[in-house]
Amino acid sequence: MDIDKIKIRLHSLEDIIDYKFADISLLYIALTHSSYANEHGVESNERLEFLGDSVLGLTISDHIFKRYPHLSEGELTKVRSNIVSEYSLALVARDIMLGDYLMLGKGEERTGGRNRASILADGVEALIGAVYIDGDFYSSKELVLRLLQRRIYAVMDGTDIRDYKTELQEYVQSRSRHGVEYTIVEERGPDHAKLFIVNVFHQGVALGRGRGRNKKEAEQGAARAALNFLLSRE
Repeated sequence: MDIDKIKIRLHSLEDIIDYKFADISLLYIALTHSSYANEHGVESNERLEFLGDSVLGLTISDHIFKRYPHLSEGELTKVRSNIVSEYSLALVARDIMLGDYLMLGKGEERTGGRNRASILADGVEALIGAVYIDGDFYSSKELVLRLLQRRIYAVMDGTDIRDYKTELQEYVQSRSRHGVEYTIVEERGPDHAKLFIVNVFHQGVALGRGRGRNKKEAEQGAARAALNFLLSRE
C-alpha cells in the first residue's frame, strides 16, 4: 500500500473518531499490530496500548466517581471493570470499524484477527494512547467518553446483556468453516422446575457446558464457558 493510500485511510479514521492528529504517524503506530511489526521491522502499538490502558482506567474511574456518588467502592470497581472490559472495548472497536484499519501480519490476517476481540480491544487502547501523546490528557479523556458513552449507559441502566451465543458464533466463524452445535445432555427435576444441561460442540469436540432453567439460558451458559476456554488458549 503506497503512502498516499495509507494517508487517505488514516484521515478516514480520524473523521470517524472526530480527532485530527498533529502527528499522523502516531495513528499509524496505534494501528500496527505486533504481527505486522515483526514482519516489516516497524514499531508496534504495544507501548501505546500500555499507555492507553492507564488513560482509559483513570478517565472512567474519574467519570463514574463524579457522576454516580451513590455507588460504593466495590460497586465502582465492578462498574469500571464492565465498562473497560475486553468485550466492551471490542464492541467500541466494531462501532468505529477499527478492524478495517488495523495492520496485521499474514498469520493474524488468515486466522481472523480483524474480528478477534483481544486485538480489537488492544487497538482501542493504543488509539487512546496515541491521542494522549499527540494532544494531552483532556483530548484523550474526551475521546474515551465519546467512544464509550453508550457502553457506560448500558452498564448503568442494566441493559448490558451479553449474547454469548452470537459471540461464540462470530469467534468460531472467523477461524473455521464449521459452526457449533448445541445438544441437551441432561434434564433434571419436575416439569415445573426443570434444569437443562447443554453442551456446545465444534466438529464433534465439546467446548463448554451450561445449565439453565430453560434451553436458551443453558445454551448461553455453554457458549460463555466455550468462549472462556477458547480465549484462555490464545
